[in-house]
Amino acid sequence: MSHELKADIVILGGGLGGCAAALAAAQAGHSVILTEETDWLGGQLTSQAVPPDEHPWIEQFGCTATYRELRNRIREYYRQNYPLTEEARARRYLNPGNGYVSRLCHEPRVALAVIEAMLAPYRNSGRVMVLLEHKPVAAEADGDTVTSVTVRDLATGKERVLHGRYFLDATETGEVLPLAGVEYVTGAESQKETGEPHALPGDPDPLDMQAITFCFAVDYIEGEDHTIERPRDYDFWREYRPSFWPNKLLDWTHPHPITLEPRQRCLFPHEETTPFQNLWLYRRIIDKSNFAPGTYVSDISLINWPQVDYWLGPVFEVPEEEAARHLEAAKQLSLSFLYWMQTEAPRPDGGAGYPGLRLRKDVVGTEDGLAKYPYIRESRRIKPVFLVTELHVGYEAREGKPPEPFFDSVGVGSYRIDLHPSTSQRNYIDISSWPFQIPLGALLPIRVENLLPACKNLGVTHITNGCYRLHPVEWNIGEAAGHLAAYCIENNLKPRQVREQKDKLESFQARLRSAGIELEWPRITPR
Repeated sequence: MSHELKADIVILGGGLGGCAAALAAAQAGHSVILTEETDWLGGQLTSQAVPPDEHPWIEQFGCTATYRELRNRIREYYRQNYPLTEEARARRYLNPGNGYVSRLCHEPRVALAVIEAMLAPYRNSGRVMVLLEHKPVAAEADGDTVTSVTVRDLATGKERVLHGRYFLDATETGEVLPLAGVEYVTGAESQKETGEPHALPGDPDPLDMQAITFCFAVDYIEGEDHTIERPRDYDFWREYRPSFWPNKLLDWTHPHPITLEPRQRCLFPHEETTPFQNLWLYRRIIDKSNFAPGTYVSDISLINWPQVDYWLGPVFEVPEEEAARHLEAAKQLSLSFLYWMQTEAPRPDGGAGYPGLRLRKDVVGTEDGLAKYPYIRESRRIKPVFLVTELHVGYEAREGKPPEPFFDSVGVGSYRIDLHPSTSQRNYIDISSWPFQIPLGALLPIRVENLLPACKNLGVTHITNGCYRLHPVEWNIGEAAGHLAAYCIENNLKPRQVREQKDKLESFQARLRSAGIELEWPRITPR
């Protein structure tokens, strides 16, 4: 049994892109239905437990005004609700965890609270309806127009048919694309197809996708024993040695992502180590020294390290049973790495294991202590009007020339082209890229008129996904898509007309600038 709901704009997926799109559309006065597969909005920042990966200029420029508001509100949430030390409270760029992966490492629940607060006026007024624990299962189209998407309530099995003038796919894997018959690609393209130096030299491989990761949070209490039950698959992962890895996967040594040379790391600081050798500091989300004595008994660190990347098979574009098997195996890998750290990991004092590592189930909000949803680095991607390739943004590919300027820019981003090991057992690809623009043409499917990508599923390649997949870029993609749907409704236009008609494009870009979306970089330095 199903029933029907209707809104101007239907957004499938409540991660960063979906939330940004909902805010943009609602602020413009349009009704929105926003669905999310888990019970937390926020995606990478919350249900996937990944502190923000950002560029070095993030505090000054290079993100949208609403993304900056999100970051500022996270800091303010700590100032208003936590017993910070006076020194930490006065710090302009407060970093609650002082993790070195980001200038703003924080707890997932704080990001969730802030995102909920940003959406609250529109939810409470009825302009935005949020359906948590709802997953797309079907779609209907009339020619080049999507007419409805059906979602299933994962708690009750009840289905709802959602109707809208525009549909935005902000799911983590581009789930709506195959349901609605939208042309898309997956996996790795070939050099023959894209001309990219780092694309596959032979044939394309649609199932060659980046590793996924089930992240988890731990603290450490010396002298206590918090060892988890031995994971079912521990023996397998304990002995597993990838062909491209310097040692067994469960080891402190792993390939340097850029040089691919063996890289020795450790869990805690000790003599003759640098911060970058210390994994504990990498994604630390709570530095207890930032808070009044006794607030935290320990620092808290999120484990999203090379040892928990799972690449033995893809979790979409395969039968459901196979996908479920890989998801469970990825969970077993994460739990096995924790168990190895608790029981066997070499210590600098000559001992083995850190039994004081405590799995913080409360931090991620799950019974098994792993994030609610895997960190998905790579999605299905639309076949777009304009495809962004390595030749547009890669430093080596452009032989040092500045990045390709996009006349139809709808935002900016910056990150290295960073690909984790893949399901075809390929090692890291981590190469320099230029700060880039987000072209409107990459948000336009080649045929379908009223469906837009609002996440990692825009028109990029397997290679350029590596720099377009991070937190501020995903937010910008979603925000631009939300504004585009609203602009088209208000002006009775199709998205392609906005790009093709100079006056309409200039008008739309003026709207984006007015909303605080930067369309170009003030200066260009390769990452």
